[in-house]
Amino acid sequence: MVQTRYKAKVGDQTYTIIGKETKQHMDLVIKVVNEQLAEIHQLSQDIDQEQAAILLAINAISDQVKKQAEIITLQKKITELEKQVEHLPELENRVKKIEAVEAEAKEILRKQGQTDVELDNHVTAQQIVNEAHKKEIKKKR
Repeated sequence: MVQTRYKAKVGDQTYTIIGKETKQHMDLVIKVVNEQLAEIHQLSQDIDQEQAAILLAINAISDQVKKQAEIITLQKKITELEKQVEHLPELENRVKKIEAVEAEAKEILRKQGQTDVELDNHVTAQQIVNEAHKKEIKKKR
């Protein structure tokens, strides 16, 4: 992007700002600066423009430091979520295996005429399948 010159009136001073930002961006920045300067003057009517500007700069840097800390926190959360996403295929495979065991247990119960038995969790389903397999092994002996 090409550098542009921007005339800005801050307080009672006019400044020429050279930068790469859009006019809309600079208009917003100057509006916020002037609003904050007015607020500082309203709260402390006995300070001069330079003191108000220094307070405004301190407030701006304070806000920037807070935002940088938030960004670091969010980046850490993103990294943690990315690690969790890496494990999704493994978890999906586990769910499919559990669903398969539950389906097998329901089929075993259906063959035994126990259609009224409710599988309350996958452990119960696994126990039903294991018992059925044990019975089959005993029959083959």
